[in-house]
Amino acid sequence: MEGYMCFACSSDNPLGLHMEFYEDGDDVVAVWKPNKYYQGWQNTLHGGIQCTLMDEIGGWVIIRKLQTTGVTSKLDARFMKRISTDEPQLTIRGRIKEVRFNAVYLEAEIYNSQNVLCSRADMIYFVITPERAKKEFSFKGCITEDE
Repeated sequence: MEGYMCFACSSDNPLGLHMEFYEDGDDVVAVWKPNKYYQGWQNTLHGGIQCTLMDEIGGWVIIRKLQTTGVTSKLDARFMKRISTDEPQLTIRGRIKEVRFNAVYLEAEIYNSQNVLCSRADMIYFVITPERAKKEFSFKGCITEDE
């Protein structure tokens, strides 16, 4: 979309994370390579970047699984293991736990290249109807190539 510069997922944002997503059953997944520009402490991935990765995977769960959009209302992160900025890749996974009216409860995790859980978050996302998303935000849906 012209002018779209999302820090987390836009390939046009030169300072962004350039995340890409795919489905794995009920999960939406991203594989991402950290680097030294995203560190907090030396050679350690900044906690704010970790939260951004988990927040963005949550947003894409909403986009793909519910075919709408909305906003993150709450993100409760837990950091269990240090993530090195030298990791060859991280896997970020997200899924819906529960839907109550327009509140969607999600969970997300970040795994290191050894598939060890390093960080996780519980999130609440407030969504709008797909019709409103199309009308007010030009949301066109999120379908796969084979749909």
